[in-house]
Amino acid sequence: MSTNTSQSAWNRYRSIPIVYRIGAAFVLGSLVGLIVGEPATRLQPLGDLFIRLLSMIVIPIVVFTLIMGVRELAPSTLGKVGGQVVALYAITSIIAVSIGLAIANLIDPGAGLTLTEAEFDTAEAPNIVEVFLGIVPENPIGAMAAGEVLPTIFFALVFGLALTIIREESHDETVHNGIDSIFNIMEAGAEALFKIVWGVMEYGVIGVFALMASVFGQAGADALVPFALLIVALAIAVTIHIAVVYLGGIIMLLTHQSPIAFLAGSKEAMITALSIRSSSGTLPVTMSNADENLRINEGVYGFSLPLGATINMDGTAMYQGVAAIFAANLVGVSLSIGEQITVVAIAVLASIGSAGVPGTGLIMLTLVLTQLGLPLQVVGFVAGVDPILDRMRTMTNITGDLAVATVVGHWNGAVDFGAGVWNGTVGEAATSD
Repeated sequence: MSTNTSQSAWNRYRSIPIVYRIGAAFVLGSLVGLIVGEPATRLQPLGDLFIRLLSMIVIPIVVFTLIMGVRELAPSTLGKVGGQVVALYAITSIIAVSIGLAIANLIDPGAGLTLTEAEFDTAEAPNIVEVFLGIVPENPIGAMAAGEVLPTIFFALVFGLALTIIREESHDETVHNGIDSIFNIMEAGAEALFKIVWGVMEYGVIGVFALMASVFGQAGADALVPFALLIVALAIAVTIHIAVVYLGGIIMLLTHQSPIAFLAGSKEAMITALSIRSSSGTLPVTMSNADENLRINEGVYGFSLPLGATINMDGTAMYQGVAAIFAANLVGVSLSIGEQITVVAIAVLASIGSAGVPGTGLIMLTLVLTQLGLPLQVVGFVAGVDPILDRMRTMTNITGDLAVATVVGHWNGAVDFGAGVWNGTVGEAATSD
């Protein structure tokens, strides 16, 4: 009977989404640290184990997911419309992470909370030229072995794109079969890594509890303000990006349409994204809004929206900028211009293969912190408030997907601005061709 009771309790525990369990661990660990005080720091080794597990999966995640991700960017799909979509996704992602960095530099989240035992790579910060040269590895295998994230990302992207080009151009069946085998291995490897990530995040409940107990046991209630500032900084950055880039820049300037109408046509997808925190899960609603409300031709949104759910991570990229400043403040250092450009490069390049990874924002943050030599303890700290941050990130991603689909449709005469939300009618059958 006791065995059945234990199994039932375990199943009930597992039925609770992992993000909420980690959130509960964040709260409980914080309370334990505040109540117990200094003795709570003895839990630190349990948190350190979580950090080591995260470090273990960084490079494998980059290699497997990016090579698998660029498989969708076959040259035959990247015609005029495809080129416009990919270019806009890249540009808006660069703007997003830049806004995140700018807001974080102004608000300074993490200031006042110091990780006295955290290690930081104090090597001299690279200048801008060194940052760009450093993207290209002299020895790709050596870069992977050394845990150098940015060169690994570059090589994985180049190698994956080369495979897709050869598959498109070669008429040799042996070559085709070989490349398909490589992609199948990458997909199988990525699936295996997703299982490992799942296991790491399951242990993360214990790891986050231990990390927060240790931090609050050492710093006391003063540690609350930096976390509140982290949430505020991302909220301000998201608001600016949606209002200025999507509504003001893309909708008003490029399509000369009403941003209010665009919001009216996108609201179901935005609310769904805010609720379920998944770009892929929101995709049916996003495509319905594009078709019925925004009246975009299926030939445009049928390509741009699924691709956006894979590679358009404006909200996630923005978060990397905010979190990088947060992490730097925790160890009492300032990121140079070159290091902040590195954050931009990693956030944009890594977004291509990030969508299928559970805990996308946290995994990408691990890549950024590893490249900058900042403490990975930050991943454990922000995991507790990640459900709040992730909702804002996902809503931003979805809004960007629809904005890009609208302007690309406009450029190619594939939006009916005389129907749907654009003239106040919603729910009628789409008529654009």
